[in-house]
Amino acid sequence: MLSAEDSAEPGRYRPDRAPYQAAILDAVGDPLIESVVMMTSAQVGKTLIVKAVTGYYIDQDPSTILLLQPTLEMAETFSKDRFAPMVRDTPCLRGKIASPRVRDSGNTLLHKGFPGGHITFVGANSAAGLASRPIRITLFDEVDRYPASAGTEGDPVSLARARSKTFWNRRELLVSTPGDEETSRINPAWELSDKRRFWIPCPHCGEFQTLKWAQVVWTDDDAATACYACEHCAATFHDGERVGTLTFGEWRAEHPERRIAGFHLNELYSPFRKLREIVADFLRAKDSPELLKVWVNTSLGEPWRDQRGEKVEAEVIRERREPYTEPPTGALVVTMTADVQDDRIEVEFAAAGAGEETWGLEYKVLRGDPGSPELWARMTDEIGRTFRRSDGAVLTVSGCFIDSAGHYTKQVYEWAKLHRGRVYAGVGRSGRGRPLVVASKRPLQQHGIKLYIVGTDTAKELLLFSRLKITTPGPGYCHWPASYPDEWFDQLTAEKRVLSYSHGQPMHRWICPKGKRNEALDLRVYQLALIALLRPNWTALAERIKPNQTIQPDAGIPRRPSSYLQGRR
Repeated sequence: MLSAEDSAEPGRYRPDRAPYQAAILDAVGDPLIESVVMMTSAQVGKTLIVKAVTGYYIDQDPSTILLLQPTLEMAETFSKDRFAPMVRDTPCLRGKIASPRVRDSGNTLLHKGFPGGHITFVGANSAAGLASRPIRITLFDEVDRYPASAGTEGDPVSLARARSKTFWNRRELLVSTPGDEETSRINPAWELSDKRRFWIPCPHCGEFQTLKWAQVVWTDDDAATACYACEHCAATFHDGERVGTLTFGEWRAEHPERRIAGFHLNELYSPFRKLREIVADFLRAKDSPELLKVWVNTSLGEPWRDQRGEKVEAEVIRERREPYTEPPTGALVVTMTADVQDDRIEVEFAAAGAGEETWGLEYKVLRGDPGSPELWARMTDEIGRTFRRSDGAVLTVSGCFIDSAGHYTKQVYEWAKLHRGRVYAGVGRSGRGRPLVVASKRPLQQHGIKLYIVGTDTAKELLLFSRLKITTPGPGYCHWPASYPDEWFDQLTAEKRVLSYSHGQPMHRWICPKGKRNEALDLRVYQLALIALLRPNWTALAERIKPNQTIQPDAGIPRRPSSYLQGRR
């Protein structure tokens, strides 16, 4: 039974709604198949399949089950918001698993017992949840978001598989939308499978084909005109016919001799998405590398193959310097970022506008001892600065992000407390899949402030592989004034991304060659984090700021909803 909490169509599950799902479920129950791989887009029913498999092995073939989510928090959310409603609404399960209100050793949020077995929900980042428990059925959900290692114990997939070695009838299901091609887990698993694709007949000529993005056509960037063109007869058909052909579709394996069942689906097969919606998403994403990557992963269900190179050349960025001396009328927010060194604090002021288009304003180095009050008094003067736009409007500094790592952490915290509400103290943390910025779970109560964690890998990929690649002024574009020295651009592009291995798993790592400085890159990483924390409502700001008007620093800025930050990965 599909629950109202997590389904747009609650009620009894209808296999005819998405006919391609039946063969995937059959493969999980096939005694001749030990492993099933699903590399798919969003909106094709991945979560429903994972839930159905857990329900089957609770009701029809009681077993010990392990369900891995990328993080412990996601495991808790799945248990509460997906699994519990299914158990509540499905009669054959309701009596086998106790109500969530009943607390005992056999029924907790992450571990639930039932006659003949139990199910455990764990995070791939939690080594404790992967140890000392024999498991017959292992379900890996969103494996491309797993960390390279579960703490210090090693690859979480290998750790989980080790739990099932003694079972002759073990089963595993790997499910994920893919990520980067070089570091993906699901893509190599798919390549080792029998590689099944869903073939459907053309409603006009009857010839079978797989649904490909290249066959989607539209007119003059108008998504409303989108339709699908048959690759055999060139006849076009629309959503009703596309969805109708799914009933007559069939899975065909490219390598039927292999014993691993692999299924690939893209969003064109989804009965829950219209072609015009998919095309509209593409048109919004096509000019932004960061958005296009998400679209390729979540709509096409394909790994991202970066063709733009692994390093941005400083000379290319240097040549884009412009002769402006004040923010243009499109500038709506002024940010300040600071990097504390042993004998100085490096500072950059920048402006941002709609679509996070940015303008560098000033880069300066404050020489002195960060352990002395004098240098921090100068920092206070800096955060109080104003910048006059070309139309006369005066912008104050909306916020400052300052790095608190290093030898002067205490002084940074004290200064951040002095300017609480405008200054954000934080540290960078590397690692695949980290959010751009989040508040630490353990506030600095002794200092009365929050500490913010910046996902440096996420920010550097966004800046170096997306923002700096944009060559046309507009959303995401970075403007640089002629006053910035050549060295700034050397620092901004000092690091390069290399492929390395951790616990046998491929992962990207950022390195700065010996002898090179990267403070400019750090300052720009902090600016991305600060904009995400400020969540400016660009439309409201544009309406509020008038020519020759001074914006008071304590006036606050209109903000987007807090859900905006949750989506920035």
